[in-house]
Amino acid sequence: MIINKVKMVISERVEVDEIKFRCSEDVAESEWFKNLFNEDKEIFVCIHLNVKNQIKSFEIVSMGSMTSSIVHPREVLRGAILSGAISVIFAHNHPSGDPEPSIDDIEITNRLCRAFNLVGINVLDHIILSDGGFFSFLIKDMISRDISFS
Repeated sequence: MIINKVKMVISERVEVDEIKFRCSEDVAESEWFKNLFNEDKEIFVCIHLNVKNQIKSFEIVSMGSMTSSIVHPREVLRGAILSGAISVIFAHNHPSGDPEPSIDDIEITNRLCRAFNLVGINVLDHIILSDGGFFSFLIKDMISRDISFS
């Protein structure tokens, strides 16, 4: 019988200078974070954090069109579990310039929170970044989580 061995493959190393996030604003205003989204299409990212809320790794989960990207909980969970993340922050951009979440954004956030809760990984926030500012599901009290930034 032949079985497959699964492991995480690091595709690129990025210097992050021990960035520690204390709140959603720290994430949204970070130059590192803003540089992830210098595209004219939607990009969905999952940031994997250690117990001190420092970045362990991040994964670009999906690159879509100017108005949407396809995100499935299974794909987002895979990287977070393999990285050994204690907590995660979901993030994506809105190239339109309007940071307000769509109905699809709200639905996928709820699905992701349920899935991550089942495996014991804390979802700290889902942040939407655009030229018009940012939207935080946490700040707007639209995310259910077991633990907060600290």
